[in-house]
Parts: sequence; C-alpha cells; structure tokens
Amino acid sequence: MTNKDQRSLFESEDLLQRDAPLAEKLRPQSLEELRGQEKLIAANSLLQQMVESGQYHSFILWGPPGSGKTTIARIIEKISGYHFIHFSAVLSSINDVKAVMKDADYIHRTRNRRSILFIDEIHRFNKSQQDAFLPYVESGAVILIGATTENPSFEVIPALLSRCHVFVLEALKEEDLKQILIRGFDELGLDQDLEIIGWMAQNCGGDARRVLNELELIKPYLLKNPHPSVAELAATLAKKTMFYDKNREEHYNLISALHKSLRGSDPQAGLYWLARMLEAGEDPRYLVRRLIRFASEDIGLADPQALVQAIAAKDALLFIGMPEASNAMAQLVVYLATAPKSNSLYTAYAAAAEDARKTSHYGVPLHIRNAPTKLMKELDYGKNYAYDHEHEHHYYYQKYFPDRMNEKTYYKPGQYGFEKEVQKRIEWWDKLKEKQKK
Repeated sequence: MTNKDQRSLFESEDLLQRDAPLAEKLRPQSLEELRGQEKLIAANSLLQQMVESGQYHSFILWGPPGSGKTTIARIIEKISGYHFIHFSAVLSSINDVKAVMKDADYIHRTRNRRSILFIDEIHRFNKSQQDAFLPYVESGAVILIGATTENPSFEVIPALLSRCHVFVLEALKEEDLKQILIRGFDELGLDQDLEIIGWMAQNCGGDARRVLNELELIKPYLLKNPHPSVAELAATLAKKTMFYDKNREEHYNLISALHKSLRGSDPQAGLYWLARMLEAGEDPRYLVRRLIRFASEDIGLADPQALVQAIAAKDALLFIGMPEASNAMAQLVVYLATAPKSNSLYTAYAAAAEDARKTSHYGVPLHIRNAPTKLMKELDYGKNYAYDHEHEHHYYYQKYFPDRMNEKTYYKPGQYGFEKEVQKRIEWWDKLKEKQKK
C-alpha cells in the first residue's frame, strides 16, 4: 500500500472548496452539527466525553447507511490530533492490514504516539483480517474505530468486540432529513418546495447521503421545473412506487401484519404481506427466522410438520438463494396459514420459565442427579432411581420436580390437529401415574 493510499481520510479544508459531491459539502464539521443522533452526542454521553477529553478508546459505530458513522470519524480525525489511518474493508487486503499495523506499532514504540484506525464497513473484513488488529489494539498502539451497517454481535469476532464499545446510530427522522434537504436546496440554488422536500425525506430510508445524492441528481430537472408534482418527480427518478424502511416503524408494522394474517389463518393476506416485504428488499433470512418462530409459537404440536416445513424453507433459502427461494417461502406461508393453530406450547413454556426464575435455587432431587464418580454415589446421587425400561409399560412413577416444589401442569394440549393425539398420550401416562401413586 502506498503513502498515497494511506493518506488521511480528512486531508484538508480544500476538499470542501473543490467540486465535491453535495453530501460532502454539507457534511457536519462538529458533533453539534450532526443531526438525528441526539442521544449519542448528548452532554455527558460517552462519545461526547471522549471528544472533549481527547482520551479515546476503541469503539464500533453501528447504524444504517447515511446516519453519520463516517462523519463522526472525520470529526474525530479533525480535532483529535492523533495519527489517523483510514481503511475500507471493501478495498483492503490482509497484507495492507499487516503493513499498516506494523507502521502504527513502530510509531507507538519510537514516538510514544498512538494511532486511530478507522475501518469503514468492518463487517466485510474476514476473521483473519480482524484477528490481525488484536495485538495492536491490546498493546495500545491502535485505537480502533469501526463502522458497520450490520449487527456487530454477528459480524465482528468476539475477541475484538469485547475490546470495543458499541455506539448505535439511528436512521435519521423525516424532520432531520427535511432540514438537510432545505440546506441542499439552498446550496444548489433551487427553489424550495416543501411538498417535494417532504416526499424525498419520506422516501430515502433515513439515509442523508442518499437523499442528497438524489437531490444533486435531479438538480437539472428542478432548475427547469422548480415545482413538479410528486408523481412527476417519482417518474423522473424511476423510483418504485413502493417503499419499505427495514429499520423503522413500518418494518415492524409489516412483519406484524404477516404474523397476524398467518395466526388468523388467511393464506391470501399472508402471501400479500410476504411479497410486500420481499419485493421491497427485506432480508429473507429475517423473514424465515420469524416464520420458524411462528411455527412453534402459534402452531406447535397442533401440526408438528409446521416446524419441519419452516426448517425446509430455511434450507432452501440458504441453498438456492433469492429470488428462487421466494416460492419456498410462499409455500411455507400458505402451509402455516392453513395449519391448525395452538399456542399451548408458547404459554406452557412462559409459565415454566416464570417458575424457573423464581425457583432457580432449588436443588435437583438426589434420585435423578448424575453420579459419575464414587464420591457422588457415596453422597446418594442417583440413589433409588428407577430405570423406566425395566418396568411394565416402560414406566415407573417418580417425582421429577424439585423436592421443595409441587408437581405442576404447564402444557395443556389444544383440541385441534395432532394435539388431540398428544392429549390421548398424556391421559394414558397420567392413568399409569395415578395407578402407581395409589
């Protein structure tokens, strides 16, 4: 990697004077100018304290595109005085990483000067590349600032994540985006149109960079047509008529609509809401996870095949990918919607979990404890345990609840589907139990 490639992310103020993109020209120059992240930059917040004291620690910025992650890094570079290194995980190789880490280590040892390493899209670095940072973060040679749109719990290796604080950025609200757009209209010398500004703010997914790029794109059109209708502007941008924000309220409204349509046994509505989410770009893995949950939460043993179908759809998605797997997901939605419904397992586990939290200090009865050693056997672990297979019907009544706790019934089968058979089985075992207790 050349010195030119390693140059500072924020080279000079001249950048703002050149023919830079609009998003670059309007980029905030201080935390006070940053919009939409009030909690993150509030007085006495951890980030604000780092900036004010100049004492930085490694952290990850996790948030959707255009929420201000790179801006925060640039502000820190501008005011911190640290040796600042910028990496893009898309463009950099493991050799690049090792070379820069050695340079940072040399500067630390010879000049007692720490470096700040900013890694954009850190989730795109593989495990070996992320491992390469660890010794230098641990030694203090490097302060790591990572930026990612993906959940760092899944995308950053645990050893690195444990050494970093995670700051969560939110998608910008429409009001914040409107104010940014007003500045953009003024910067480009365009007539402000509040209807157009509102529509653009609503249809950019909380992404400030995206909305400013679109504004710059349509500048020639707006100079000729200062006040177009929303429909005319949408046609100019060739935008889809549908819009779906994966990270905000509408995301949860749509998944709620899908879940409740399936619970209400309406396959037609289920297909509609599935298509609304998939066609708008929702991660199909998220959807199939929710459908697997539904198979147990709202169907359970009323139809044990529901979970089998859900796992099969997951496997199909991972094997053939999208868009081909959309048919497998549609098949699953129809199956779940038309299956008999039961929340017996869901309520049974909730009740058991509540008791477990209250009685976690109760010991396991001696007769069903594990006894792998001589000492444990001498302490009566496993004593008087009856091996069920040695008795009639392969059953012998024993109390399995803690000694200090009464036996309880959590699971009560519903009256539909396979749970009718489950109820017969439970009744049979209960009769044997009562017979032996007498």
